[in-house]
This record gives sequence, C-alpha cells and structure tokens, in this order.
Amino acid sequence: MQHKRIAPGQCVRVEVPASSANLGPGFDSLGLGIELRDVLEVEVTGDGLVIEVEGAGAGEVPTDERHLVYRSMRTYWERVGATPPNGLKLLCRNVIPHSRGLGSSASAIVAGVSAAAGLLGPLGDEARALVNDVASALEGHPDNASASVYGGFTASWFDERDQAWRTVHPGLHPDVNVAVLVPDFTLATDKARAALPAAVPLADAARNAGRTALLVHAMTSDPTKLLPATADWLHQENRRGAYPQSMAVVDDLRGRGIAAFVSGAGPTVLAVGTATELDAVGVPGPGWQVLRPGIALDGVRVVSHNR
Repeated sequence: MQHKRIAPGQCVRVEVPASSANLGPGFDSLGLGIELRDVLEVEVTGDGLVIEVEGAGAGEVPTDERHLVYRSMRTYWERVGATPPNGLKLLCRNVIPHSRGLGSSASAIVAGVSAAAGLLGPLGDEARALVNDVASALEGHPDNASASVYGGFTASWFDERDQAWRTVHPGLHPDVNVAVLVPDFTLATDKARAALPAAVPLADAARNAGRTALLVHAMTSDPTKLLPATADWLHQENRRGAYPQSMAVVDDLRGRGIAAFVSGAGPTVLAVGTATELDAVGVPGPGWQVLRPGIALDGVRVVSHNR
C-alpha cells in the first residue's frame, strides 16, 4: 500500500473522549464514551522528538520515545507500512484522570493512533475501523478504546475470521445520562486484573450473559431496566478487596435504586439513569467528587492542517 510522505509542517489536532468500560456485566466488551476530552496537537518537524504534557500526568509520564502516544503512532505506521517522519512535536493537554478507571491509557492510545492516521489522510469509516482495531490490540481489550474511537454506547468483540477487533453501536436512549464519582486515590489496572479468578461458576457466567443482553435493551430502549441490567457476578465482587471504598459507594447507590457500578478497573464509580434519578447522586464522602460531563455521543475528532 502506497502512502503519501508525511512532510514537515503537517499538523493534526486530536480530541479524544474518556470512557467507561464493562458497565456492570459487559466485561471487556461494553463501553460508553464520557465527555471529558484530552487534546493532542502534533506537528511534523525536521528532526527530533519533543513531547510536552499539560494537566493530568504532567511530571509523571515519560516525555521521550517511551510516551504512550508516540509509541501508538509508531505502531499504526508500522501496521500500514508508512514511513515515520524524521521529527515530531507533541503537545498533550490532559483532563482525563489517570489510573481512575476512565480509560486514560486507552484515550492516549486512541489519540496517538488517530493522529498517525490523520497525518496520512481523512479519518473516514475505513480508517476509523482500522484505528479501532489497532488501538484495541494495543490496549489488549476493546471496551475503552472502542468507546473513545466511536463515542456513545459500544459493544465490541474479536472477529476470529479476519483477526480484527470489531465494534457495533446499538444506539442510546436519549434519557440515559451519567454521574461520575471520582475518588482522590488511584488503582493500577494490572492490580485490579490480578484479583480476577481464572475460572468462574457456570451459573454466574449465565447470569452475566442474561444481564448483558438486558443492559443493551435498557441502554437503547428502556432505561427503567438499568438497575437490574447493571448487576454483575464476574468481576466486581472479586475485586472488592482492591477497591472497598468504591464498592461501598456502589452498594449504597444500588440500595437506593440507582444503577451504579465500578467504572472499568476502578476506582471511579459510574451511575447511569435519567437526569431526575441522577439528581439523587451526591458526593459520597471526603476525597470524592461528582462530575456530570455527559455522554460523548461522538468519538475521537481529528483535524489535519498545514502550519
């Protein structure tokens, strides 16, 4: 495949939303775009690599070839057989909290892959599908990445026939909204995954399958079913010891009839429902904040231009 040369002076701006994964029973498959957006600005230069980070992660993440955005760009170019430019300047303006269960790493990957694609041409349907596949493969699971690529409510899977990650968009009922309860402590995804068993009882797997199907119906057609639809037997209870404060918040909200679950690997808690239902969601205690950013109905935005 022939690609145009990526020339000095080319620029691309990427806006990528946060995401919530699992949504209760939809482990590693269901996702929801959250309207908190990191911004990545890329300029092709003559030589060298300059990476600047503002906001979340500043002073903590590497600013050399190890940076996740840069590594993701390189991976995309390798995938499509494009020659990387000699020099790049990256400016990352981050608002998505890190290590909180809002897909910050997936957003960085999607930003990098989308920027790399944007420097080669418009992000049409085919290019966006490839961005989704590459980003999901880099992340290792598709739920966060796909929600950031496409926005809205997404369901994703690995297609063994063509060895690619795929995503569908079942739609979203207009009354569905979110409240995001973010604590001041973090939890590493690998620690949360280490708490999961290698096998689960068949009865629990069957219950989760039923609730996942119900959740698709509730999110798209009948929000009154969100409370039973977000019940889970696969991962949250097994992780209770990793985020006891988060599970206490989930227990309290669900006990009051509000659909709630741990967002991704935690420790953030997401409540879903109508605006009236979510009015009852308050700050659960010291060190917590409640955000009401809304659902990101569109995914990653990419604008290319010349300097």
